[in-house]
Amino acid sequence: MKERRFSNMGLARALLLALLPLATAAAPPSPAGEYRLVGEVDVASGFLLTQDGHFQYFLMAGSLDQRAEGRWTSDGKTVLFTSEPKPVAPLFKAGTEARTEAEKLTIRVVSAEGHGIAGVDLRIGFATGNPIDSYTQEDGWSLPREETRTPLWVELSLAQYGMEPQRFPIDLAKANALGFTLVANDFGVVDFEALPADLTPTGLTTHRGGGDQKYERITD
Repeated sequence: MKERRFSNMGLARALLLALLPLATAAAPPSPAGEYRLVGEVDVASGFLLTQDGHFQYFLMAGSLDQRAEGRWTSDGKTVLFTSEPKPVAPLFKAGTEARTEAEKLTIRVVSAEGHGIAGVDLRIGFATGNPIDSYTQEDGWSLPREETRTPLWVELSLAQYGMEPQRFPIDLAKANALGFTLVANDFGVVDFEALPADLTPTGLTTHRGGGDQKYERITD
């Protein structure tokens, strides 16, 4: 009986030792490392994933600058990025109201310091017909003089930064020179909410803005 017991124990130990390398080989490598965007023209972007589960992200494309930081998790096939702390989105706030005889309607967007902001997308709506789409200059925007309809509302947005349109009413009987302030908050900070990225043999691939972004791993 003792010989059989020792024989069974020896067999179990041999099987355990044989399976141990397989279990070790099955563990996926850590995705921690530095990645750079490839295959894009005039765009620079990258991820830095640290071993402690934190990440940093940046993107520069023309006038567009984005950044993010937070935590990452992985199941060996996909990496999920979640921003921490959660950024506070920028917003537009109604400001000054005045009257001018020079134009039928003027709109100006400024920073918190009072500097004019160019490139803010705007849409003017009317009771009938199609709205007017345009954008601001540093000194503002004016309704075309040939426009005979009465504007009822304006929507302000910054599409390239992911700022959704905000609508404000227009009452020409009250004021026709309207000012708005861009409250920056965490302007340019991207809010990743479990953003998935596929791990590939050479890096990772994200899926944003209706397209795929391929990042190549450059360091561990």
